Amino acid sequence: MNSFNRGFCRCTGLLSLIVLLNAPLCPAWESQIVQVHTGKLVYRADEEGNRIPDFSHAGYKGGGVPLPEIPVVKTISPIAGDNTAHIQNALFEVGLLPQNEAGFRGALLLSAGKYEIRGTIKLGFDGVVLRGAGDGEDPATSTILWATGNSPNQRTVLIAGGGGTTRWRDEVANTRRDITSDTVLVGSRRFDLSDASPFAVGDNIIIYHPCTEDWLAAIDYGGTWSQDPGAEPGVDLPWAIGSQNIVYNRRITGVAGSTITIDAPLFDHLIRKQSQSYIYKYARTGLRSRIGIENLRIDIETRGGVDEAHAWTAIDLFQIEDAWVRECTLLHFGHSGVRTNTATRITIENCRALDPVSTIEGERRYNFNVYNASQLVLFKNCHATNGRHHYVSNGASWTSGCVFLDCTSSGAWTSSEGHRQWSTGLLWDNVVDLDGPRPGYNPRLLGLYNRGHYGTSHGWGVAHSVAWNCDVAAGDLIVQKPPTAQNYAIGCQGKNITGKKPPAPFAEPEGYIEGSSTPGLEPRSLYEAQLAERLAATPVALEGWLSGAKQPASCALAQNYPNPFNGETRLEFALDRPGHITLTIQSVRGEQIAALAAGQFPAGVHSVTWLAGSLPSGLYFARLTHEDKTITKRMLLIK
Repeated sequence: MNSFNRGFCRCTGLLSLIVLLNAPLCPAWESQIVQVHTGKLVYRADEEGNRIPDFSHAGYKGGGVPLPEIPVVKTISPIAGDNTAHIQNALFEVGLLPQNEAGFRGALLLSAGKYEIRGTIKLGFDGVVLRGAGDGEDPATSTILWATGNSPNQRTVLIAGGGGTTRWRDEVANTRRDITSDTVLVGSRRFDLSDASPFAVGDNIIIYHPCTEDWLAAIDYGGTWSQDPGAEPGVDLPWAIGSQNIVYNRRITGVAGSTITIDAPLFDHLIRKQSQSYIYKYARTGLRSRIGIENLRIDIETRGGVDEAHAWTAIDLFQIEDAWVRECTLLHFGHSGVRTNTATRITIENCRALDPVSTIEGERRYNFNVYNASQLVLFKNCHATNGRHHYVSNGASWTSGCVFLDCTSSGAWTSSEGHRQWSTGLLWDNVVDLDGPRPGYNPRLLGLYNRGHYGTSHGWGVAHSVAWNCDVAAGDLIVQKPPTAQNYAIGCQGKNITGKKPPAPFAEPEGYIEGSSTPGLEPRSLYEAQLAERLAATPVALEGWLSGAKQPASCALAQNYPNPFNGETRLEFALDRPGHITLTIQSVRGEQIAALAAGQFPAGVHSVTWLAGSLPSGLYFARLTHEDKTITKRMLLIK
């Protein structure tokens, strides 16, 4: 059995290593509400119709589609002084090239070096990729965008997409039609219309659920605890009519009479007697798509400490769909490393958002942040340090269907969470805190709960959302049940996994909690199992071509084995043709720790062993580069 088919089982809170040979030694178990029957996932709903929805549509092109490898069409090197216009002009050149059949124009390669950036770079052409040479700290081998100064105040360094924050409000005239189904339950993909004649398969539609008096009454006006002694009079108020409209961006996959079918499920109930929902064709004005950002390091100049007079966000993905950010390291922002807004079907993969610089208070340090109108966004294999809310939805009721998969966290000041005002359908899947809560601070590290009068009447931050197989170390995971909805914590580990007050800040019903601190949950990953079922494949087949699923474009890198490891671990990589490769080990800050292989290798499977020696316990990255492709795997050293 090769290392694609191996894994590890956590039988204690210390991540004890047990080698999986033909079967896991920890007893495997299934949730009572998500089980595999005859190769299919079967979900059990409660008496309100609440059930775990399908999250597998998150990511580029709706999930399960490999990120493309786009050829370089132009290369530039750094110049003295400000490089903002230098890079912007090169992007314009690439943006004016014709699109190929797949809609791509080509990649702009920023060769290794340090590029001072005094302004904002705007990546606003469809089908353009901005690529660096690497995201390490050495400008001889990596591409570093060094954001200096503070003009304009607290600017974003790199904006990709149309740049707007429309929340998909622009509609094609005369296409608005009412949904006539009495009830459309969470997880549904089909409903009836008053008139389906304006619509056809392939149409991009917006589903709109108005925030009405009846709906607000059903959810206790958001649960803002406005009469609590801690609430600020006149400021912390119940939610108002029209304040939290629920919106979904979807495509039509079927039309039969007055019934339409959509590409991805809904993440809340649409109950007609509470709110008359409707749909319209999305005009897509100013929307951009097929944009990639790769292999870059964005470092922001600051004075350290609580300095806030500096660039504020590293990457904004605004008014965009079918895009990605991969292999990027983002440092010293005040607000976010990556933030999405009016964004759909996005993948952020193998990225690191590290060490923000700001005061420790609200509206700061959201390392990976799905903001307003962010839907079907996938964060995969990412790492965050020293933020407040590392993996967070700050996008209110417009935001849904976002997944944080196999991500790690260190030094968090407070919790990853659904932050405010009814985000729905969020999944934290195998999110691991590496070091537990900060001494002397609130130990909450993951929250699917009611925030009451916190912030600006945040109330119920999240609904119909799941923590699956997560580990908050010695911290707390708070999960509570909203009115008309449910939240779930299944197979998670931590000191306290509960919805009760304390440690929850407000007294609400406990959410669905199952199998706490019990290793062996199957499937290991909910997202991967749902995706595998949807694509009629196995999780291993999706991982790479060595399992026989398909041939790679050039190379594949297996997960190291064992992982976690103590001192020694093995890595396998495979080439479908002879080529020059480099295989290195990097720290979480992008420093090269070791060079394991470099040179010309024949086609086939190759194996190397890494001896970690005296290196401290922690997270490390194996990075394989072949031609213009880079693959990264996370490795956990525990001594």
